[in-house]
Amino acid sequence: MITTLLTFDTLDSTNTEALKHARQGAAEGLCITARQQTAGRGRYGRTWVSAKDAGLYFSIILRPKLETQFLPLLTLMAGVAVHDMLQEYGLKPDIKWVNDILVNEKKISGILAETAECPAGLAVVVGVGVNLSSENFPQEIAGTATSIEELTGLKVAPQEAAGTLTKFLTYFYRKLAGPDRTAAIVDEWRKRSTYFSGKPVRVASGNETITGTTDGLEPNGALRIRRSDGRVTVIQAGDVERLRAEIAA
Repeated sequence: MITTLLTFDTLDSTNTEALKHARQGAAEGLCITARQQTAGRGRYGRTWVSAKDAGLYFSIILRPKLETQFLPLLTLMAGVAVHDMLQEYGLKPDIKWVNDILVNEKKISGILAETAECPAGLAVVVGVGVNLSSENFPQEIAGTATSIEELTGLKVAPQEAAGTLTKFLTYFYRKLAGPDRTAAIVDEWRKRSTYFSGKPVRVASGNETITGTTDGLEPNGALRIRRSDGRVTVIQAGDVERLRAEIAA
């Protein structure tokens, strides 16, 4: 799947650069990395801290043959790939729906998928940020974020991390195109996330805040929340926060 890897010293955002290439007709599998981002972003326009050589800042262009309702599975697929990449460095990660990878309940990676209409058809850019070092963390995230070096003592170079990640992205993207397609990715996610079922959570979705217990995923990757009265609410997009069990009851 990986066709070309373009590496930059500094970019505003690898996703922005990848979207530009996608609109210009770049083939599926083009990857963009940067040593530093000046305007890295996460979901809902949040900032992704992107100090020089302190993280993997990576985006890939995909042109999936998926029905529109199943495109959110690309974020889950990338989460599974990042999870297995981190295991290569001796870590025990968890995936919090929908786009955060945690170790010891601290965020080590985030994923942002964005679409672009192109002359060649729809493209999806999947951006991945992985914290390699914690030394340049700003004070406001120092207590909630972590890195490979902080947890293991390993100094992982961005190009090494990119090579490990692309190996797993290629494998799981092929699974998404295989005979089991969507069910295969949901199952791979289930096996790697404690958030799949039975996790007390609070979800901010739009103007609504929902508390309950996670109850699996829909075929398109949406999260099911079982409320205290037994009703199930399906969340297509939102922020998930883990709760103590007595709060969710």
